[in-house]
Amino acid sequence: MGRLINIDNGGTLTDVCVIDGETVYRTKTLTTPYDLSRCFIDGLTKVSSLIYGAPDLLSLLRSTDHIRYSTTQGTNALVEKKGPRLGILLSGNLSATDLQRDANEREFFGTLVGGRVRQVDVEGEPNLEVEVLRSINTLASAGANRIVVVHGGIDRSAAESRIKRILLAKFPAHLLGAIPILYSHEVAEDDDDVRRAWTTIFNAFLHPAMEKFLYNAEHKLRASKNQNPLLIFRNDGLSARVAKTTAIKTYSSGPRGGIEGVRVVAKHYGFPHLLSMDVGGTTTDIGEVKDDYVRIQQYGDIDGVATSFPLCDLVSVGVGGSSVIKADGSSIQVGPQSMGSTPGPACFALGGTQATITDAALLSGLLDPASFFGGGLELDRDRAAAALLENVAAPLQLTVDEVVEAMQKAWVDRIANALVAFTSISAETTLAAFGGAGPLFACQVADAVGIDRVLIPGLAPVFSAYGLGFSDIGHRYETRLDGTGPDVVRQAVADLLDQAKRDMFGEGFDLSECDVAGTVRITYDGREDVVALDDVDGLLHGHVDARDHLPTELPATAQLRVALAVSKAIPRPVLSGRFQTSAKAKSSAAITNGTRTVLREGEFQALPVYQIEKQPSGASAAGPAVLEDAYFTGRIDPGWRFEINDGGDILLSRA
Repeated sequence: MGRLINIDNGGTLTDVCVIDGETVYRTKTLTTPYDLSRCFIDGLTKVSSLIYGAPDLLSLLRSTDHIRYSTTQGTNALVEKKGPRLGILLSGNLSATDLQRDANEREFFGTLVGGRVRQVDVEGEPNLEVEVLRSINTLASAGANRIVVVHGGIDRSAAESRIKRILLAKFPAHLLGAIPILYSHEVAEDDDDVRRAWTTIFNAFLHPAMEKFLYNAEHKLRASKNQNPLLIFRNDGLSARVAKTTAIKTYSSGPRGGIEGVRVVAKHYGFPHLLSMDVGGTTTDIGEVKDDYVRIQQYGDIDGVATSFPLCDLVSVGVGGSSVIKADGSSIQVGPQSMGSTPGPACFALGGTQATITDAALLSGLLDPASFFGGGLELDRDRAAAALLENVAAPLQLTVDEVVEAMQKAWVDRIANALVAFTSISAETTLAAFGGAGPLFACQVADAVGIDRVLIPGLAPVFSAYGLGFSDIGHRYETRLDGTGPDVVRQAVADLLDQAKRDMFGEGFDLSECDVAGTVRITYDGREDVVALDDVDGLLHGHVDARDHLPTELPATAQLRVALAVSKAIPRPVLSGRFQTSAKAKSSAAITNGTRTVLREGEFQALPVYQIEKQPSGASAAGPAVLEDAYFTGRIDPGWRFEINDGGDILLSRA
């Protein structure tokens, strides 16, 4: 078996994880937002140095079976509302008012679309061609550089296709300056006009940056003699080629990778409820696994706006290691704006002048300026102090030391409030803290929400990248049926399998090698039932009667949708670590590596430093202390203790 490479691109840092049997190599590199393919290749080159002792990208790629990639760029773009200017052409029974029913929809519509809206009457307009062209020219003149076409009504496909023919005749796609136009019926098959419209709007917003970067990255891999296509990890938990990936399915794909890892870890250690916080540079992504179940929204929402596709139930909060922290009147505001990696926190000395939690942690003494980022980025205390003084301390009339602790509290409270709003916390809840800033104040977050155990994975700084390794290669399909009879169901399954056969062939697999799972979603009388198709192959070949899967009587108003998931399993990482569960189990005292003077409760205290890579299996110690990895630092508070197991995972528990 060759190596597996997983890459998770965040707004501030890009994480690389190479799995070679039981050995895992990991590294981080600063994200280069002006050219994401640069940090992509930089990360691969950097990790090749760890493997071979010197940079050797060619050898690494030649020894690799699969490269999987995920990104939070879409999540960050929507959190920060940064992207192309969209225009929307509406027709049928759908209006702009229908897309602004609540505060969330109004905010997105105002930011992404604004006043760039035109309405046409496909059926009633006597000179449709003239009106369509006038509308498109008006939208372009208003600044739209991408246009969405949405028809409200059951005849959406025919109506939008009619508009498409007009536009292709007058504005051929091959002309320079032609504005890309997306048609809602081609993006999502959804009878709900509003959901379909928003799905297309989000897809149009995310598409340009994703398209440019992903194809550039793939071309650079080919130039480096990579033999296998770049696989994009999607928010449905599967991976596929760039050419088969819709932009909206990259939304929250990085955080979903973390959830895949959380699911496996929860099962391995027997945690009944593992609540996760993945704290990166720009966002904190919150999810959970309960009784081995990942919560899925059938119509996943993006910041409260429903879409046509299922999404893992994740919440992205605009708070991270590079989030801007500033005075707002007499209080402290955290995020959602982020300094990213360029220019980054003030202490990076790359031009940033805004205060962040990274600056505050440095001034508190928690971060070591020389060893931060594996020693690859020396931090500047003077710049951090200047940023805090100007943006927070002076406006609030506080000293720098006072504002450091006030910023920490505001940052912790923002995350804690989001955790409480996301789910119910009980005595069975364990908090999983990962991402580069996840362990930083994990004890304080746990205290704030009433959790007694915190799991910090040994690969915490690259855990979302590591989690990609538990995904399969595959695709999901869904179609609406025109009827409720068994023959209709069988034909729908056959049509979807034909499509799956072509897609999986493109991925390099025959359909006979793949796992196929199917469901029928039945909607009637205001209710929705989901029935599993246990034997898809038998159903297709007539060995199983579709009536065995359906209710005996369905009303004429019932609507059926058939969904298939087709996947091919590929090698995965193996977990081996265990924590001491018996009072008689042997543990060893953790090995200290000196002390660090850290600000706590208004005074600086000398705390022991425990470097994780130097600890024996079963190492344990009580707080207060500093826990340090090459790519993360955590403050262990009084009343907490930690244990490091043979797999490198860390369990914090109340002493």
